Amino acid sequence: MRDDRPYDLVLFGATGFTGGLTAEYLARHAPADLRWALAGRNPEKLARVRDRLTDVDPDLTGLPLLTADVTDADSLRTVAEGTRVLATTVGPYVHHGEPLVAACARAGTDYLDITGEPEFVDLMYLRHHAEAVRTGARLVHACGFDSVPHDLGVWFTVTHLPDDVPITVDGYVRAGGRFSAGTYHSALTAFSRTGPAARVARLRREAEPPPTDRRVRAVPGKVGRSTEADGWVVPMPTIDPQVVRRSAAARPEYGPDFRYRHFAAVRRLPTVLAGAVGLGGLMALVKLPPTRRWLFGRLTSGQGPTPQQRAKSWFTVRFVGAGGGRRVVTEVSGGDPGYDETAKMLAESALCLALDDLPSTAGQVTPVTAMGDALLHRLTRAGLTFRLLT
Repeated sequence: MRDDRPYDLVLFGATGFTGGLTAEYLARHAPADLRWALAGRNPEKLARVRDRLTDVDPDLTGLPLLTADVTDADSLRTVAEGTRVLATTVGPYVHHGEPLVAACARAGTDYLDITGEPEFVDLMYLRHHAEAVRTGARLVHACGFDSVPHDLGVWFTVTHLPDDVPITVDGYVRAGGRFSAGTYHSALTAFSRTGPAARVARLRREAEPPPTDRRVRAVPGKVGRSTEADGWVVPMPTIDPQVVRRSAAARPEYGPDFRYRHFAAVRRLPTVLAGAVGLGGLMALVKLPPTRRWLFGRLTSGQGPTPQQRAKSWFTVRFVGAGGGRRVVTEVSGGDPGYDETAKMLAESALCLALDDLPSTAGQVTPVTAMGDALLHRLTRAGLTFRLLT
């Protein structure tokens, strides 16, 4: 149905910092015959991005530029109907994301983003999952550091365990780097909307049928010392456990009874205490309009660290899995999580949906459900490390 569309892939938001890095990655790594384009509301800024891409590949002087705005439904419909895959980096998604999701769901177009906002993901399930199932669109959220390393890392772990026994997996995240302005704004938005987010999460639980013959859980852990993480661990209130749980609900390989816990790992107790105090204070301040406006003004969209700063950034996620008397330890690692690796994950996810032979899925699906081993192999070739330690 979509083979006759003019584009295989459209990137929305390339004039932003992470979007620009994603465009540069595609310029370096997309196949020469890929039919792709940039889309956004400002044609002059898009042209400047294209000029920068020609330094990577001179053949991109004719890269198509599509003018579209999230406030203009007709322009979004035109873009969605003209491509097989649409990837977007424009957040906070709870404010700017739904028009693109809606356009893709109606057009039967595969959609990807890098959101880490649980409220947005739950809202999109409630409002557009059924339509996407009808049209065959795959709506794949969280295709950046939230939540590809964790989703694929748990999948990689369970493939080394029996699939007919109860399985437990614990994930321990360490990272060094800087947040993007988009991630910062998305986090502040989520902190300011805990009430609406909780209500939407409850509505999704009521609407989404659980597995009928299996049990799947993502449960909070406890603060404490861990020999597995070689330090202190703190439960992480991110979207990642929810994504892992949804992948486990969709795949029988996770066993008849699956449980996941997700932690940040740090070396020293004072770091844990300082982080808890800082996070609590931030969540309180962002609920007050004057301090919320001040906090949002600390970083401007489009800002980001230098290449030299990004080169010093890193992440590792260690997973400890157990089931059927077996215990395995795996690790996913890479470079700058907030920018370079997120751009790589989004771009490779988009290429995977556009080009690879994948299972038949539709509606709102996770990275593992939609792409699984195909994406894991792509990211391994692209430089991320997935390894079995023990």
